[in-house]
Amino acid sequence: MDILTISLVISAIHLGVPIILPMLGGLVSERSGVMNIGLEGMMLGGALAAVAVTFITGNPWLGLLGAIVSGLLSGLILAILTVTLRGNQVVASTAINLIGAGITAALVPIIWGVDGTSPSVPKIPSMTIPGLSDLPVVGPLFSSLTAMDYGTFVLAIVVWWVLFRTDAGLRIRAVGESAESADAAGIAVVRTRFIAVMTSGAFAALGGAYLSIVTLDVFQASMTQGRGYLALAALVFGKWRVWPALAACIVFGLADAFALRSQIVGIGIPHELLLALPYVLALVALATFVGRTSAPAGVGKPFVRA
Repeated sequence: MDILTISLVISAIHLGVPIILPMLGGLVSERSGVMNIGLEGMMLGGALAAVAVTFITGNPWLGLLGAIVSGLLSGLILAILTVTLRGNQVVASTAINLIGAGITAALVPIIWGVDGTSPSVPKIPSMTIPGLSDLPVVGPLFSSLTAMDYGTFVLAIVVWWVLFRTDAGLRIRAVGESAESADAAGIAVVRTRFIAVMTSGAFAALGGAYLSIVTLDVFQASMTQGRGYLALAALVFGKWRVWPALAACIVFGLADAFALRSQIVGIGIPHELLLALPYVLALVALATFVGRTSAPAGVGKPFVRA
């Protein structure tokens, strides 16, 4: 393993994390029975909120907090539309995507007086771990990642533990399989779904914030570039389980990193085709595995108490 390979791994992590975070959010929401294909719009809202709060305060960590609040609000809106009002989950979450893209693009000139791209703001810096960063070959890995990179993998462990090793996770999965049976067993279906969908929004918004104040230091209109949909593809590919879905996110990130590296090195493949590589992989994965997967039985079904 040489420094080029380590550099590719670092790039894959940086490009995979903003897919992993919304994937975890989608997993929590859909395990509770609420289909959330609005991850893209939630990411854009989080990306803008992170930059706006960081611009005002000068503190990117407060920007992360702003992104979380944005995600909770967008999750609350989706929960009201789908759980309380029992609206069609596909239509409601698609509306979140459209509104997120439109509002964030419209707010940039209102807030900063410029079109498309915000002014630069402070970024969340990389962490250097003493000792580990001095190791041969793998040392650069431990001096190039940020607290959000490490935190994302910790969050993946937490989500796995909560969903599959705790009573709270059992209630979420029970609601996602059969809301009526869960209600008969005394589980608060509406409250459980509200918490799950709002948590989903917070995770997606963190993914957007990663793009705007970790990868970059600005907000750009439509900067998510379909990563919310890649997160959904990873979720389906992973059969609504944490670790297979996380592995799919890393593969998408690795494909993106390979495309960028190939563009720099120059391997004779058209640039546009290389940029499409992660999305081609997602399409192949969906076409290959979607017929073999089984979503939670209650996904997309509104809960009506008998």
